[in-house]
Amino acid sequence: MDSLDELLSSLFKLHRKSIELSLGRIERLLAALGSPEQRLPPIIHVAGTNGKGSTIAFMRAILEAAGKRVHVYTSPHLVRFHERIRLGAEGGGTLVGDAALLAALQACEKANQGQPITFFEVTTAAAFKLFSEAPADYLLLEVGLGGRFDATNVIARPKASVITPISIDHPEFLGSTPAKIAFEKAGVIKPGAPVILGPQSEEALTVLRREAARRGAPLIAAGEDYALREEHGRLIFEDERGLLDLPLPRLLGRHQHQNAATALAAVRCVEPDLDPGAFERGVAQAEWPARLQNLARGHAAALAPEGAELWLDGGHNEDAGRALAQAMADFEDHLQKPLIIICGTLATKDTGGFLRAFKGLAQEVLAVPVHAEQANAARDVAATAEGAGIRAAACESVESALRYLAVREWKIPPRILIAGSLYLAGEVLAFNGTPPQ
Repeated sequence: MDSLDELLSSLFKLHRKSIELSLGRIERLLAALGSPEQRLPPIIHVAGTNGKGSTIAFMRAILEAAGKRVHVYTSPHLVRFHERIRLGAEGGGTLVGDAALLAALQACEKANQGQPITFFEVTTAAAFKLFSEAPADYLLLEVGLGGRFDATNVIARPKASVITPISIDHPEFLGSTPAKIAFEKAGVIKPGAPVILGPQSEEALTVLRREAARRGAPLIAAGEDYALREEHGRLIFEDERGLLDLPLPRLLGRHQHQNAATALAAVRCVEPDLDPGAFERGVAQAEWPARLQNLARGHAAALAPEGAELWLDGGHNEDAGRALAQAMADFEDHLQKPLIIICGTLATKDTGGFLRAFKGLAQEVLAVPVHAEQANAARDVAATAEGAGIRAAACESVESALRYLAVREWKIPPRILIAGSLYLAGEVLAFNGTPPQ
């Protein structure tokens, strides 16, 4: 096919959309492509439940501040597929272009010869092909789902592995306890390659320690081998190499401090002699869309009540709910405003677990539909919010929810948080006219 959009649509429709955790299919496809996974730059492989993308954003910003060329592979995308593949270059990377992406996908489709494959597998193979053809100093590689049987786990010898905090998500594939999920995530731990752990529950940490020891992988654990604290409006990071005195991140929320700490520990592990100035510049400059992103301009921002704050986040599970509620509470301590949550979720997610953290904090939930498979109806999200003890109503869309809020009288302009799904976040960024760059 000559059109990139047509080919992506064809791949999504013709190949298996359902998740099938296995490595056999992508190993076959990569072999047919000439094994590009064996010609990649040094890899930092990132698994975990929450914070993977933000941790990668911090690592990329630090490494690029040091003059490194950094490839990045993340998923899912918010608005355009291109967001998943960033090609490193001197002075900072760029999202893959249409022509290069089309050629890589066409090569994968031809090499696959119509055999069973999932959408994520064929697009991961295309990303590996692109990364293998462009020189870079590092590849920051995010796991799609789990770790052990994720398509990215064909990588045999990463420079390091990172596992961000583990919590319950995708229990239908990964298990319903932290221990079972940790075992799947531990699949990215490889012999001899150091593994950097973000904060973990005792249950998850026990499994990760066991798997690291079994594979001979040096362990660098949060709270033991590195730590971070806030002091006089600065971040103080400490590990065996000493202290770093750093600015607060541009990415907001206390949870981002820990994501920054994990990124700092990982980069210090693989680049022990990096210029300290790169850490300072990277932490201050790191950006990641739909993570407490302030929508101060754009179409959605224009619809909000005059003087309102409008925030967007892709958080969708219980731990994300707690982190966002803490951030909203911190905002409230700084400047009191009524909190309204515009929320849309998928039926595969724990909507109640996500929303319960906002009881006593949010004045109201306005539930909206998400245009994705297995999305919850707005009325069901509203009922779940009511069950969590928060007043709620269903709206037809984010636009209608904002218009509804705009015609109400406010003694104090509200603080509005749009959250509950990365799919919803992508819809809002497209509607607002501010897609990720």
